[in-house]
Amino acid sequence: MDHVIAKVKRLRKETHFKLISDKTLYEAVKLDPKLCVAYKTDHNLDEDAWFVVKDLSVQEYCPGFAKQPFDIKNYNDLPKSRFTDITYLCAVQGEDLYFQKVTPSLFLKQKTIYFGDAAEVDDNKQRLVVNSQPDAVYYPAIDTLAFKSLATISSIFPGIDELYKEATQEEVRHFLKEPFIKLTNGFDAEKVSKPNRKRIALALETLAALPAQDKQAMISYINAYCQNSLTLDAKTGQFEIPGDGELKLLVYGIEQRFYTTQIGQEKRIANSVQAFG
Repeated sequence: MDHVIAKVKRLRKETHFKLISDKTLYEAVKLDPKLCVAYKTDHNLDEDAWFVVKDLSVQEYCPGFAKQPFDIKNYNDLPKSRFTDITYLCAVQGEDLYFQKVTPSLFLKQKTIYFGDAAEVDDNKQRLVVNSQPDAVYYPAIDTLAFKSLATISSIFPGIDELYKEATQEEVRHFLKEPFIKLTNGFDAEKVSKPNRKRIALALETLAALPAQDKQAMISYINAYCQNSLTLDAKTGQFEIPGDGELKLLVYGIEQRFYTTQIGQEKRIANSVQAFG
């Protein structure tokens, strides 16, 4: 039997309650491994793809009730006075847990006409809108969490925003001291935008894994695509970075975001990347 429990705010001891039973809120979400992407801050997810986090049960942000077999008898009915205090829903469908964040805009209280066997007026009954798709799904059998937006589920899984990595000020300074970078026009770590700080966090990992013999090839690759946008000093092998826009191009180059179409030979920048094959 399927069940729906609700998490409510402003309570310390008992925070999860039974809402309804014997009802299925969402169509089953079957994960296709080809459409599962390990979370990256700058990846633009395709409509039918999901970010995934493996081994959720050992993560600090995993809800306690998700770590053990579900038993509806452990939950009291949600009092009517607490309906508007719901912060998220968890639909237990078979073995899997479907989560939806609840915001004030999802509560409706207005006169409506609904259509059954005949049209009828429903007078000011309070409703909670169930979205067509859950915000996250946990699959205990494979200990994997699937989701679309980290920002949306961060209140459901407190602490999961640790995945949303942004380079620290010290890491930004370290990156800008790379031997192939020359800061100009007064540009420095203090002027690096938040989006670029996230990109730098990824670039640091890429550079750490890049063999020394490949760094010159990386510089040549970046210069081949950005010679009209970035100035490379041929003697020093340094790119001049006078601002945040040039820094963005440089980081994209480190991540090998530039490519040329096979048909038409058009140069492009990949908005996000995913390894395949």
